Amino acid sequence: MPTFSELKKKLKQDFSHLESIRVALLGDTATPFLAQALRGTGFDRGFNLRIWEADFNQIERQVVDHESELYTFDPQVIIIFHSSHKLLLHYNKQKPEDYAALAGNRLELISRLCTTIEGRLRSTIIYYNYTEINDTVFGNYANKTEASFLFQLRKLNYELMQYAAGHPNFYLCDLSTVQNQFGKLNMFHPSVYVNSDMVLSIDALPAVAATTLDLVGAFVGRIRKCVVLDMDNTIWGGVIGDDGIENIQLGTLGIGKAFTEFQYWIKKLKYRGIILAVASKNTESVVLDAFDRHPDMVLTKEDIAIFRVNWDNKVDNIRQIQATLNIGFDSMVFLDDNPFERNMVREAIPAITVPELPEDPADYLEYLYTLNLFETGAISDEDRERTKLYQTQALRDSEMEKYSNEDDFLAGMNMLSDVESFNSFNTPRVAQLSQRSNQFNLRTVRYTEAEIGKLAGSSDIFTFSFTLEDKYGDNGIICVVILKKETDETLFIDSWLMSCRVLKRGMENFTLNTLVALAKEKGFRFLKGEYRQTAKNEMVSKHYPGLGFQPAGDFWTLDLDGYETRKTHINLK
Repeated sequence: MPTFSELKKKLKQDFSHLESIRVALLGDTATPFLAQALRGTGFDRGFNLRIWEADFNQIERQVVDHESELYTFDPQVIIIFHSSHKLLLHYNKQKPEDYAALAGNRLELISRLCTTIEGRLRSTIIYYNYTEINDTVFGNYANKTEASFLFQLRKLNYELMQYAAGHPNFYLCDLSTVQNQFGKLNMFHPSVYVNSDMVLSIDALPAVAATTLDLVGAFVGRIRKCVVLDMDNTIWGGVIGDDGIENIQLGTLGIGKAFTEFQYWIKKLKYRGIILAVASKNTESVVLDAFDRHPDMVLTKEDIAIFRVNWDNKVDNIRQIQATLNIGFDSMVFLDDNPFERNMVREAIPAITVPELPEDPADYLEYLYTLNLFETGAISDEDRERTKLYQTQALRDSEMEKYSNEDDFLAGMNMLSDVESFNSFNTPRVAQLSQRSNQFNLRTVRYTEAEIGKLAGSSDIFTFSFTLEDKYGDNGIICVVILKKETDETLFIDSWLMSCRVLKRGMENFTLNTLVALAKEKGFRFLKGEYRQTAKNEMVSKHYPGLGFQPAGDFWTLDLDGYETRKTHINLK
């Protein structure tokens, strides 16, 4: 991790070519150095953070005053930093009989601030939770009495998590965990606080900025979706080809315990929706035999979406995995114990994340915990089925190879699509697609769950979610479209995004047929679309002309009077 001085030097760089994000920073303690750390870390992540910083201890005034600089700035992200030290000062000024109300009163304040913000802005709110301070007034008895500050602090952090779970536009940045990893003595320097009112030490700022940017990145689709695993000395101890299945190290004894616990962590990632793939220089039958026969294997063959076990170089195998999954290399993590293999992959595929695993396998997990590789802004039920979806896709690809004519293959797929407006059931997945889709995304406009809910209630907005199933299985929601009334004759395609898993199956034609039918039913004559180029969505640069839209300045229009229904083998469910 870079030092604060290194981050500060980056502020002299040219940010103009980077993706711009407007960020408001409001704190009850001094935040100028935090703003610099955030901006420098943003540069490392490919962001131009345009930070507006509120004056010291002006959180409530900026939010309550509807004509304040906060609302004039119109940020995309608002970071709110209420510090534990200022909360302790507030606690100290209370009467003893009011101590137990501290957490509830603070949560009420936070809720009131967020409700006010959400009523006026589309901003996503990041709130730093509270680092622990034990004033030792009660000793260990502090854990048993609501009168103690420590009890109230822990209660507040718990209630903040519950609040966040019920408010999709409100995210907690876990400052408490940063302090646990960094150490309080490194996180907070009393002399600095007394003289400058800055509660975060210079040394801690890069770690705080990094975890904050993890969240910001997730909001704009910078997430990792796949972990590619080596086998020997990564998933188990030893070299299976030399040592044999019986002698690899797994289980509850010695170093085998480290590999077993590592597998449990990987399995939890799979349950959460991270795709697991294997790239290993080995004999495939030997590796698969270990999955089948070793009694201490935690991972199963069914947990792995793609096996690339052979004697080819790992760079080629990873490229084939990427092509099969149709995701960006920057969405992938490669875990390998061998420094030579790691360096080869880094040099050949710069976009992929390759952690520098420690030499001792016992340190793997603690090291990986600090990296926070798999930040996300949303979780849906479909995430848990992701591995199965890609395994099913492999079956489709295998079946397609038997056909010389793609049209014949699609005709035999028995494809059905369920089309619905946005509702409380599909909103989490719709928001997830909005935040994560980068390649098949015409305008790359991001919506949170809260914003999706508001869209669904507007009379001038028409929303669509499309599922796709076939004889091999159900892909779930794979396409999202938002239409907005522009004039009495024209509907504007605000968003059209789709999962790359279903490319080349005619979903674009089925979707357009559906949009045209709705537009005609409502009395509109034109559909209007826009393509906004990003670093990742070139694949849809010809989307509108390919569907018959005509150029109109920077936009594309489709005259519905002459529209002929496009051929597709997908039927309405």
